[in-house]
Amino acid sequence: MTVREALNSALDEEMSADPSVFLMGEEVGEYQGAYKITKGLLDKYGPDRVLDTPITEAGFTGIGVGAAYQGLRPVVEFMTFNFSMQAIDHIINSAAKSNYMSAGQISVPIVFRGPNGAAAGVGAQHSQCYAAWYAHVPGLKVLTPYSAEDARGLLKAAIRDPDPVVFLENELLYGESFPIKAEVLDSSFSVPIGKAKIEREGKDVTITAFSKMVGYALQAAEILSKEGISAEVINLRSIRPLDRAAINASVRKTNRLVTVEEGFPQHGVGAEICMSVVEDSFEYLDAPVERIAGADVPMPYAANLERLAVPQILLRKSA
Repeated sequence: MTVREALNSALDEEMSADPSVFLMGEEVGEYQGAYKITKGLLDKYGPDRVLDTPITEAGFTGIGVGAAYQGLRPVVEFMTFNFSMQAIDHIINSAAKSNYMSAGQISVPIVFRGPNGAAAGVGAQHSQCYAAWYAHVPGLKVLTPYSAEDARGLLKAAIRDPDPVVFLENELLYGESFPIKAEVLDSSFSVPIGKAKIEREGKDVTITAFSKMVGYALQAAEILSKEGISAEVINLRSIRPLDRAAINASVRKTNRLVTVEEGFPQHGVGAEICMSVVEDSFEYLDAPVERIAGADVPMPYAANLERLAVPQILLRKSA
C-alpha cells in the first residue's frame, strides 16, 4: 500500500464511521486533492462534507476551528504546511489553548494535515519542516508518519482524538509503497499517539528519526551492519507527545545516540531528544550525542545546493 492510499483509506473510513467528520481545503474536492489524497471522497460524501475553499488559509482554518468548537471533527488540509503560517494564530491561539483556557469545557477535535518539509526544487518558502515549531506548543499533538501503516493508523487516531492534531506528511513519501499486515486494513485499526516504533533492533548505537528520515536511517543502519556496527532505528511517529521512555530505554541498551531530522538544527527535535537523554540517561552514554539536521540556512533553490542542505546517505570509502 502506498502512503497516498493509506491516507485516502483512513479518511474514507473515518468519514463513513462518523458523520461529524468533514474535509476542507484548497482543491480537496473537484480536483481530488493537490496530491490526490482526497480522491473519490467528494463523489462519495458530497460537497457538504468535502469543501473546496478559496486560497485563504486564515479564513478556512478559522472556520474549521469554529466548527470543532461546536462538536464537528474537521480535517483541514494545507497544500503545504508552509501555508499554515497564514493560519498559525488559529492553530495556536484558537485551537491549542482553548481547552485549557475554558477549564476543559471546550474540546477542539480538529486535524491539520498536509505535506511538510523539503520536497524538490520549491525554494526556501516551500521547504521548511514545522515539526519543532508546532511541537513547542502545549495543547497540540504533532504526528509525523513514515510508512503506510503509520499514515493510516496515525491519521485514524488523529481524527478520533479530542484535541487538535498537527499531522505532518511528506510529499516525497506519498508514492512510496510499504508492506502492510492484514490487521492494518481493519477499519478499527489505529496507531497510539505518543508511542515510537523500533523499526530495526540493534545494540551499538540508537538512531532516532521521523518522517522521510526514517528511511534514510534504515539505509544508514544497513550500511553500518556491513561494518559490524549494529544500529537500532527508532521511528518517532509522534513528536508531541514524545516517547521519551522508548528513546531512553534504547540509549540505555546501546549507550550511544544519533538524532536525525530534516529541519533546522537550532531548537530542533534532536535538541529536545538530546536533553531528554541527558536528564534521564546521562550516565549510560559512552560518547557525546550526535545531531544530524538540515543546514542552518534558508533552503537553496539550486538542486546541487538543495542536496547539500538536507541530510544524505553517504557510502564511506574503504581504507
